[in-house]
Amino acid sequence: MAPRVLISDALSPAAVQIFKDRGIEVDFQPALGKDKDKLAEIIGNYDGLAIRSATKVTPKILANATRLKVVGRAGIGVDNVDIPAATAKGVIVMNTPFGNSITTAEHAIAMMFALAREIPAADASTQAGKWEKNRFMGVELTAKTLGIIGCGNIGSIVADRAIGLKMKVIAFDPFLSPERAKDIGVEKVELDDLLARADVITLHTPLTDKTRNVLSAEAIAKTKKGVRIVNCARGGLVDEAALAEALKSGHVAGAAFDVFITEPATENPLFGLPNVICTPHLGASTTEAQENVALQVAEQMSDYLLRGAISNAVNFPSITAEEAPKLKPFIELAEKLGSFAGQLTDTDIQTVRITYDGAVASLKIKALTSAAVAGLLRPALADINVVSAPSIAKERGIVVEETTREIAGDYESLITLTVITDKMERSISGTVFADGRPRIVDIKGIKVDAEFAPSMLYVTNEDKPGFVGRFAGLLGDAGINIATFALGRDRQGGDAIALVEVDGTVPAELLAKVQQLPSVKQAKPLAF
Repeated sequence: MAPRVLISDALSPAAVQIFKDRGIEVDFQPALGKDKDKLAEIIGNYDGLAIRSATKVTPKILANATRLKVVGRAGIGVDNVDIPAATAKGVIVMNTPFGNSITTAEHAIAMMFALAREIPAADASTQAGKWEKNRFMGVELTAKTLGIIGCGNIGSIVADRAIGLKMKVIAFDPFLSPERAKDIGVEKVELDDLLARADVITLHTPLTDKTRNVLSAEAIAKTKKGVRIVNCARGGLVDEAALAEALKSGHVAGAAFDVFITEPATENPLFGLPNVICTPHLGASTTEAQENVALQVAEQMSDYLLRGAISNAVNFPSITAEEAPKLKPFIELAEKLGSFAGQLTDTDIQTVRITYDGAVASLKIKALTSAAVAGLLRPALADINVVSAPSIAKERGIVVEETTREIAGDYESLITLTVITDKMERSISGTVFADGRPRIVDIKGIKVDAEFAPSMLYVTNEDKPGFVGRFAGLLGDAGINIATFALGRDRQGGDAIALVEVDGTVPAELLAKVQQLPSVKQAKPLAF
């Protein structure tokens, strides 16, 4: 059955066509984003949801989204998606961080020019027939210092354009490396230094707990007298009430805002001040940007639904279309190793240790670890997948450790999963052979060679003569057919393991008889 995608906001028709061309059923209902009840009613019919900013993906919507695998946001901000709820539900959330970068950067530059030359007020005055030539005394941007708070994708484009305008550019961004700063021609500084030196400050950072009110009343007080402030990033980065006071006192010469704490902004402390320019969140509003983000989100969602490739996900590691086929058998192996350990573990898990040896160590191990943890927790929690697993493990206080080793031993690639509880420690190792099928090669240090099967029986016993005959006899007497039989032991007369693939499920009464065999320590049915 072809995947189905719902588009609940106004998206370019080109995006609809991309879904159709890729063989995905698409339902285009651009007004649905404003009708939460109707969206909640029908969301259960779709594998994907493509949105802009009008649709709010709430826990209520997600609770009804029984088939949903991916939400694609055409744009950078995902404030309208409840990320923790989506992650807990196992839904990938993607955005398109680069589609509107140039448009947003150009808007910031346009706002800077409009502030420097008071263009909106001069236009209104002139069109009113006043000709107030002496009233509008502007400033040049050439040779002025531009302070950029947040020098990522958009911030670095603004820097490039500002350098072209012969401005001096300084940037505050904890994630900006000195090498990158040098490459793009900016001086990396601390926030207080930027506040003290900048003639114009522009913000290009996401809204997080760390960046909220980055321009607080205290920060604004540290700025140079006559500074101009531009915000085309996110409402909430600047204390609007404090800025309004600084504008009235003349400490701040002007402000240009495209974004506000409350949107749509019908009233705001900045409105009505003579030295303020406001636009209604137009940062991404060009025909080129809207086309770009729509095409990008349609391509990304299609790639995930059809090929398992993940790009620009905010709650899962990215997997390229080239990586997906290589990763797939190892994701299956990791999940089944986790499931094996999970089905055998009755007490609370404290630590999960996963070691990647050989070629597999160079793959996206975050995705593999997520798969292993999902497999491990599923026997106890059922409704869990690779997206939700890490956050659920964290909630339960389970420590997840990863180790990679480039050198391989007997196998080209080997994954070893170790589970530690308050009562025991158990390890299981597996690999993927050339046929692409995952195999178990080691359990608790005992070498075995077994494929995963829908129905299996795992027995640990003392290595004593007669066990295999009695065990196989019990299965035969019960009419249970043995498909494969893998045996291993640590030493003669020591601990031994039997891993048996059987046709059909093992009845409880048969399991009880196996457990009563002399030398048997444990017998457990497994399902994969």
